[in-house]
This record gives sequence, structure tokens and C-alpha cells, in this order.
Amino acid sequence: MDPHVVVNGHKRSLGDVGGHVTLLEWLRRTGYTGSKEGCAEGECGACAVLVARPNGEDSSRWTAINACLVPAAGLEDQEVVTAEGFGQPDALHPVQQGMADLGGSQCGYCTPGFICSMASEYYRPERTPTASGDSERAPEAEPGVDGERGILEDDGAPDHEHGPNGFDLHSLSGNLCRCTGYRPIRDAAYDLGQPGAGDPLLDRLASPAPAPAATSISSDQGTFVRPASLDEALELLAEHPEALLVAGSTDWGVELNIRHARTALSIGIDRLSELRELTVGNDTIDLGAALSLTEIERGLDGQIPLLAKLFPQFASRLIRNGATLGGNLGTGSPIGDTPPGLLALDASLVLASRDGEREVPLAEYFTGYRQSVRMPHEMIKTIRIPTPVAPITGFHKIAKRRFDDISSVAVAFAMRLEPSADGGQVVADIKIGVGGVAATPLRATGTEEALIGKPWTRATAFAASAILGAEGTPMSDHRASSHYRAAMLKTSLLKFYNENNAPSQHESQMS
Repeated sequence: MDPHVVVNGHKRSLGDVGGHVTLLEWLRRTGYTGSKEGCAEGECGACAVLVARPNGEDSSRWTAINACLVPAAGLEDQEVVTAEGFGQPDALHPVQQGMADLGGSQCGYCTPGFICSMASEYYRPERTPTASGDSERAPEAEPGVDGERGILEDDGAPDHEHGPNGFDLHSLSGNLCRCTGYRPIRDAAYDLGQPGAGDPLLDRLASPAPAPAATSISSDQGTFVRPASLDEALELLAEHPEALLVAGSTDWGVELNIRHARTALSIGIDRLSELRELTVGNDTIDLGAALSLTEIERGLDGQIPLLAKLFPQFASRLIRNGATLGGNLGTGSPIGDTPPGLLALDASLVLASRDGEREVPLAEYFTGYRQSVRMPHEMIKTIRIPTPVAPITGFHKIAKRRFDDISSVAVAFAMRLEPSADGGQVVADIKIGVGGVAATPLRATGTEEALIGKPWTRATAFAASAILGAEGTPMSDHRASSHYRAAMLKTSLLKFYNENNAPSQHESQMS
């Protein structure tokens, strides 16, 4: 059969897309020009579209992704909704109507992407109005709170990141606007009610998402293959160890668009069921390497507090809807956000090949700049985290922007304390993962040794911070100088102490 994608309810032939044609490029040349190319690296969101993804076995959810980053061939037999699929000029979709009524668009270049990301949150099954919210229109804040819209936190201050209608503003964190200003866009988001009966996009969610299609498409743009099973994928990788594994595509798309990298064979592994399992066992939690970060976040629901702190700081919701742990680790980048957290959690990786599986501690996985012990014929199958996880954790990402930016330095802590004889607390165990200060992510073992067995006091933290500041071999580049990186390492431990400081009686008497 002719490979196709269902776009806005209509089957569209993929044609000879091969392995090097992005979904955005294919959509625009097919006539869906609402999706725009802004940055071509998943930072601006002008290319955002919705895809139907599983929400359990019997239903779906609309998930926003960057069309500029994913291969069109990887969407064979899948359902895509672009900005053109929401309404008509004389009958706008509620999201479109809200943006129009509240002045959420000026030049309009970014607007289609905002519409898609906003619609993904509009249809999110878990989104419900707060007790003080109104499903039809977000009320003004209580008097005396500077007139800001938004729900009120316990201390009376408005929560600027969640609306009374349950809208999570982080769903728009991957969409940039250069001329409208974000206030009217936020107002439009917070003004949305709940989807009404008879809404076709809502009704669609009651049915299962399309099953992934086993695909093989070739052209002068290379070959894209989606195997039907993990065994088939491993067999293909054994025969073609030079092939590129493609999961969330958030790195693949950047390499293709910005660095013009081309690979003869791309193997799509993002929908392989064997790589998408999330299992909570007695001694470990196993995370499938092809689960998106959003799926992991939703599936864990806070069971690993360190990851719950890390995920909101990882790029944007648009990126997290595609990005995978397997991809973040597989690239071997020294500035990936997840390796420091996983190192602090003492994670290990299950590497699979045609010959079987082996488990490697993450602390022994990286061997050099973008190099690892993983052989060309192997792939990461599972990220395994031992339980119980440490109860005291922290994740500090130092970057030029609060969200949607690359780390200059990232530091993760996982610590256990136990009571001491003098009524204070002693560091029973601590693991510290750091990134951005060496050719590889690494464990700060020197600092760990300086802390374990010591009282958890300001003096202990201050002495150990000097050791942490000397871990790694930080370099200077356009993001930060080596001196700044070292200073941030040192300061990070002091910040962690202040965040988790239960002063001993001795310290209290001295203060």
C-alpha cells in the first residue's frame, strides 16, 4: 500500500520522502502551510502540530510536537492535526476564538504553533478547573493581588503558571513570540473552558491511537525503516551498525537541519513496545529507553522526586513530548540534563543486541567526549533505577534562561541522613552527578567521600563545596567560562544545604 499520513482527517500520500525529509517540510509542500519554520531546531514552536498518541489501551491524547524535528516517514499511518484542522473563518475553534478575542496574535507567524500547543493542553484529560476557577471564563484575581489573573497560592500570591481553568502554562514553554507579547496569549489560555459535547477532536480521543506501522521507505533522501519488533531492530542494527537510531528525533532533527548531517539508513525505534515499558518492581524501577520524558513524568507521578524536579527544567513541553532518556544518554553529550540526575540515582543501563543483553552502571558508561561502552550493534533498552530512592534530592541547572535552554552546568544530589548521637544528623549516603564540567557527565566522588559520615552542618557543606568546585575539568566557551562553571559547582552544594537544612541543636545554640 502507498505509505500515507492522516492529516486533519484526510489521507495524504507520503510519496518518496526517504529518511531525510522532516514532517514540516512534507506538510508545507503538501499544502499545509500554516506550520512555519522559525528556528529549525525545536526552540521556537512555530512548527508545532498535534499527533494522536496512546492514553492507555483504549483511548488517545493529542500531543504537541515539533514538526521540524521528526522524520515524515516516521508518521506513516499516524494522525496529525495542523492549525488548518481546528476551525473555519466563520466558525473558529475555541482556542482560535480566544486568541482572536484577547489579542493573542499580531504578525501571526508564531500563532499556528501556539494554537496547536494550546489545543494540546485544552484537550489534556487531566485538566480540570480549580475550586476557585470557572470552566467558562477565568475570573480576575482577588482584590489586592495586583489584578493578576491566576489561582491563588496558600500564601495569597497568584500562581502565574497555572490558570483557574487548570491550564498549565508550561505547555506553551516551547513557543516563542517576538511581537505580540505573552500577556494576551496567557489570557487567552486562562480564558478557555472545557471542550464541549460534539467536539470532533474531543470525540476522537475516546478511540485508541493508531498502531505504529512497520515501515520501509527509500529514496534519494536515504532510507527509513521502522521494524515491527525489537528483535527485528537488533537484527537490522547487527547488519548495519553504522545506521542511525531515531526515537524522539529531537537531536536527529537538529543534526539534519542545522548541521546538514545525512545517514544512509535511519532505524525508527520510538514505537517499539519493548522499549516503552515502565515497570515498578520491588528493588528497581525500569524506564523504557523510548518512552518520552512526558510519558515518564506522567507514569511515575512523583515516585522519583529527583526526576520530578529535573523534568520541568528539561527544554520545553514540546521537546519533552518527544525526547527520550535513551536518546539523551545515547548521544553521549556532556551537557545533557538527564545524565547528572540518573548518576545521582545510581542508575544502570540495559544494553541490548542480537547476542543478548548486558547491564552497565551509568557511572561506567561514558568513556570520552560523546563516547561510551555501547557497541555499534547495541542499543539502550532500559534505564534501571534502584529503589528505595534517596529521600533528599536536588537538581540545579545553571543556564542563561530559566527554561528552554542548554545547561552551562547541571548538578544533581541524592542524599540520605541519619540521626547522630548529639541530636543532629549525619550524611549516611550521598551521590552527586554533574554535567557541563568535563568531556563526560560524571559522579563527584571526591565530594561524596568528603560528606559521607560527616555531620550535615554548614561547616561540612562549606568544606565539601571547595572539593566540588574542583571536580571535573571545566572549559570556557560561549555559554560560560571555566571559572564560572567551577564557582557554580561550589555554590550548588551550598544551595543544596540551604534547601535541606535542619539545624542541629549545637548549630542553633551557636547562632
